[in-house]
Amino acid sequence: MIIILIGYMASGKSSIGKRLAKKLNYKFVDLDDYIEDKENLSVSKIFKKKGEVYFRKQESHYLKKLLKKDKNMILAVGGGTPCYSDNMKLILGADEVKSIYLKASLPTLANKLMEKKAKRPLIAHIETLEAMTEFIGKHLFERMPFYEQAETHVSIDGKDKDEVTEEVAEKLL
Repeated sequence: MIIILIGYMASGKSSIGKRLAKKLNYKFVDLDDYIEDKENLSVSKIFKKKGEVYFRKQESHYLKKLLKKDKNMILAVGGGTPCYSDNMKLILGADEVKSIYLKASLPTLANKLMEKKAKRPLIAHIETLEAMTEFIGKHLFERMPFYEQAETHVSIDGKDKDEVTEEVAEKLL
């Protein structure tokens, strides 16, 4: 089986994915890292040099490639991945694929991203919690219809990474 973790940035897709892969003895792949490896450029440099349209095409191309590849894999996709190029339809229609939405409330995401904004170029310029909340709220409004299509939803609010990992594992069994 391929388990695909979906959610907004800072929802824990990579950190939960790594823990889950270890627990299930699966391979872990972060789609953005995979793209960077194949393109020999960071995601931010791909955006700057080749544009978002190019990135989204490559993202879909590599997603298709990974879905045909190994089984027994945890795949963490970017926050925007489900929202472009019919990627969510592709995920839901793939054989032996389980999609899990790591759901976080707006306040949880805003607080987490205020702490991590220096590492995230998309939000590094945001100065206040109020502005961060507004920025995320707009994104979530657009992305929620895609995220909500995931087969399983797990809330991360008020839980540590181990608790979320356990809950995801339980829902898979």
